[in-house]
Amino acid sequence: MVQDPGRQPVSSGSRDQILARIRAANRSGADADAAYAALAREYLRAHHDAGTHDITALFAERAADYRAVVERVPGPGPAALAAAGPRPGALAAAVARVLAARVAAVPGPVLVPDGLPAGWLAEVPGEITLARDEPPLPAAELDRMSGVVTGCAVAIAETGTIILDHGPGQGRRALTLVPDFHLVVVREDQIAPDLADAFARLDPARPHTLISGPSATSDIELIRVEGVHGPRNLHILLTPDLRTS
Repeated sequence: MVQDPGRQPVSSGSRDQILARIRAANRSGADADAAYAALAREYLRAHHDAGTHDITALFAERAADYRAVVERVPGPGPAALAAAGPRPGALAAAVARVLAARVAAVPGPVLVPDGLPAGWLAEVPGEITLARDEPPLPAAELDRMSGVVTGCAVAIAETGTIILDHGPGQGRRALTLVPDFHLVVVREDQIAPDLADAFARLDPARPHTLISGPSATSDIELIRVEGVHGPRNLHILLTPDLRTS
């Protein structure tokens, strides 16, 4: 190895001093951790109290700011709820209406991930083809889909973000990245006020995809281009908790 003539060699004594300082710093690591833990943190962990804020309305507003289409599906009245529990009829009708409009504009099958509640699709017209990802479809086939309909794991009111953990009713990541239209159903009980609350609800061992509006970028000359990294059309249906149906 040739010594760089313009660089002063590091003496053995200098090296020993550097290593000694590193060792000393490592020995004081516990003290540094304790000092860090003792720091006063006066910032707010949450900015929106579900008891004083309409979290669902906030999520709808923030998601719409990202140019997502947001609809609130009405729930059953108190009398109907007490008599028979919630029913997915209004949600099924909304899903059918949105998918029919999409297929009329962009013909093709609609992708349905494994585990999606059957009641959500109960009123989909027979002329709409529902496709399954079994066996896993190649990207070219996914690209020919008119769209995909899924649920979600969590939503964040503060940022208007939807989080998928790719469990039942959500499918693998490619299913919601390749098709150009994504219809997602968000239950009101899935909406967390803030980021910290949302992440506390998630399993860190699962994969997560965060969706804040339709895919878009302004990297080149600040010109907005949609559909680069995912669907250019995001349609959200907000619904009461229908899990008891």
